[in-house]
Amino acid sequence: MRAWKARRQEEMALHAPFPNKQYGIIYADPPWDYKGQLQHTGVGGKESGGAIRHYPTVSVSEMATWDIAAISEENCLLFMWSSSPHLDQAIALGKAWGFQWATVAFVWDKLSLNPGFYTMSQCELCLVFKRGKIPQPRGARNIRQLVQSKRARHSEKPDEVRERIEKMFPHQCKIELFARKQTRGWDVWGFDIQSAP
Repeated sequence: MRAWKARRQEEMALHAPFPNKQYGIIYADPPWDYKGQLQHTGVGGKESGGAIRHYPTVSVSEMATWDIAAISEENCLLFMWSSSPHLDQAIALGKAWGFQWATVAFVWDKLSLNPGFYTMSQCELCLVFKRGKIPQPRGARNIRQLVQSKRARHSEKPDEVRERIEKMFPHQCKIELFARKQTRGWDVWGFDIQSAP
């Protein structure tokens, strides 16, 4: 019990308060909890890591208590990454944060395969949720859903997705939650932020 409390205090210290600002676009890559499960490269293959080896994961029940509505404008879109095993939890989390489920915004083909329990896994989904109406003014409306980009470090998402969101909504205030680096034109929040190259 003492070890659990120490870990919780450490995790809470990693998460700074949210900015005192509201946004029309929120982009999130939650640190989904896989309950310590590791990834494998297949029969006879080596263990290739798991989320817990790279960053502190957070339970959906805890994330659901976070006041994302406080940083959301009246009309706001939430773009949220979800691994396939967490799809139902991602939809529930978006709703807990005060958004309505809309659709799949992006499908990322990682151009590589991972073993799965049912089929070979190679895609990840970026969902979109809506609070109020779609923010105005809008930019490009011909943005494609499929993103084909080779995966990089663990959990790092392709910059192209963020760039496509910028083209769709060039005028809105934007924040990236659980960001890994600073990005021009975006506010960022997360414990793993590194300086832009």
